[in-house]
Amino acid sequence: MSWFANLFSGSLTPDQRLSPDQQQRLREWWQWPAIDLSLPHRQSRYVVVDVEGGGNENLADRPLVIGAVAVANGSIAFNDAFQLSLSGEVGSASSTFDPQAAEGLIDFLHFAGKSPLVFYHAMFAARSLERILANLLHVESVQPCLDLALVMPDLFREVGESNWRLDTWLEHFKIASIDRQRAVSDAYATAQLLLIAQARAAKNGFPTPEALFGLEKARRQMYPNR
Repeated sequence: MSWFANLFSGSLTPDQRLSPDQQQRLREWWQWPAIDLSLPHRQSRYVVVDVEGGGNENLADRPLVIGAVAVANGSIAFNDAFQLSLSGEVGSASSTFDPQAAEGLIDFLHFAGKSPLVFYHAMFAARSLERILANLLHVESVQPCLDLALVMPDLFREVGESNWRLDTWLEHFKIASIDRQRAVSDAYATAQLLLIAQARAAKNGFPTPEALFGLEKARRQMYPNR
């Protein structure tokens, strides 16, 4: 994604407002090795992320919730899920430092590890997450991530090129969401969609995360505002 720099280069200088323990945990996460993106999907771990609440301009309007579910070795890890509720104000550069929110975000980074992140319509969700991490932890970007909204129409052209809504795909594949508009539930529904995408991608010559990112890059050039 154009707004994500390469996280795995350079150095990390933790925000000095973090406690010594928080700074150490952040350094530990930073030093974890990068994931091998050339392995098959069934040997890879993805983390599907959904962000609910707030808004692009004024995140203080509503509480902001980050939900995440891991997809590892070709299946959804039901016991490998994460949810964090934050005040919308943490997304604002002018907000006061919140050590509890910082702890929760470090927990999220440890949960995600260096696994690729998967979003649906990443323009809002990924940018919201990027802004929060930058403002609160001075982490300016996160690891490689994939926007399923871009790759699904290419993998399933029979469904239609103009289908961008998540509900359209959930209905097409008869995926039931436990509680739509709840972050971890939407992440779980999107994780089911990811498994379907992985199977079709492998069949169509995109057998690895690296190959799937290449497909997304090509689609993003076609639809730069998506």
